[in-house]
Amino acid sequence: MGFFFEIVCLGLNNLRLHMLRSVLTSLGIILGVAAVIIMVSIGEGNKQAALREITSLGATNIIVRSIKPPETSSMGGQTRSFVVSYGLTREDWRRIDGAITDATSIVPLKAAGSEISYHATRLISQVFGTTPELKDAARLRINRGRYLTAEDIDSTAPVAVIGAEISDKFFRLRDPIGADFRIDDQVFRVVGVLEPVGLAGGAGSALVGRDLNFDVHIPVSTAQSRFGDIVVRRGSGSFSGEDVQLSEIYVTADSTESVLNTAARVRRIMDVGHPGFTDVQVIVPWELLENAKRTALIWNVVLISIAAISLLVGGIGIMNIMLASVTERTREIGIRRALGATRQNIIVQFLVETGALSAVGGLLGIGVGVGASIAVGRLVPWVLSRPFMSRFVEARIAIETDVTLWSIVVSFVVAAIVGLVFGIYPAIIASRQDPIVALRHD
Repeated sequence: MGFFFEIVCLGLNNLRLHMLRSVLTSLGIILGVAAVIIMVSIGEGNKQAALREITSLGATNIIVRSIKPPETSSMGGQTRSFVVSYGLTREDWRRIDGAITDATSIVPLKAAGSEISYHATRLISQVFGTTPELKDAARLRINRGRYLTAEDIDSTAPVAVIGAEISDKFFRLRDPIGADFRIDDQVFRVVGVLEPVGLAGGAGSALVGRDLNFDVHIPVSTAQSRFGDIVVRRGSGSFSGEDVQLSEIYVTADSTESVLNTAARVRRIMDVGHPGFTDVQVIVPWELLENAKRTALIWNVVLISIAAISLLVGGIGIMNIMLASVTERTREIGIRRALGATRQNIIVQFLVETGALSAVGGLLGIGVGVGASIAVGRLVPWVLSRPFMSRFVEARIAIETDVTLWSIVVSFVVAAIVGLVFGIYPAIIASRQDPIVALRHD
């Protein structure tokens, strides 16, 4: 044991005597390990962000949404006045409600109005008539005031719950609760403000089709009685109308185990009234969640494979330096063999050196990788927020990072294995040196 310890000390001392060469030799391992950790952290961070946004839509929800058929989007490039009917109907709502009896809730959303305004501030409408059950189905949270109630529905009350961005734009300098604003020419009173929803510009916003922070929710009975089914969009010298009875229907399954089966039943019901799904779309966040996980796994494998090339290059660098070291230390090897060192002793000495190079390189790579991952997550948003960057990229783009323990462990173990594997050949070459020939080497 003492002899083995002496060999280890001798190998480490040789590395210390050539510090700069040792650092440069292990640079490939350092960069390889750092690259693995950084790429995995970026991939994992983006995966977690996507999963959060998709999960925020409700893992047990099935969202049925009206979509405008492509053929009605334009009329040969000419400006015309027309009303087009498409999308979900109240009959669809009744059929889903009658067939999906095991659903926790079935909530309709009906678009209403074309413009919202408060004094001189005007915005394009994102007003939806709905029921109190939407709060739980869409996982909405109230920041101030209250949400819609059954009494509001029964009395067709002119009350509204507004999104966080609407509150900021309309009521920046006053309390919005109790304030009056207009939807088209109808006056409504604010009874609640939703908490900000972290979907602006993200995957969840794209799936829903709008930024939820600009939503305005009113009782569905009020939406029907005051605005009807036709929403008029006016332009310069023309108008267009959309006859859509319901914009969306939220169907909440009783568990994640039954959500796919419920979604299949909803699709069969929709296919009866909307063959080919040309004017409706069925969104199942649980399916998207599973797809996102599979996609993230594939990307992790790809990113790790790319980063592993750096480890391979680092291993080749170690082998080259150690082969050069064998030639440089031929006389030393001859002296040690003449004094009784066995071939196994020579192999151990060189493996200690390559193992130390890869291990130290792995540890330094972990430090660089973790530090760079944290820096990327914090510096990228700051850099993108600079005024000069707004000309090149969208300022709201963010890169999330999540350093995982498994990436650190795997990268270090692989680095150590790479160092030892590429160090075996130089060690064998050194052990095969003839002592007499080695002693005569200058």
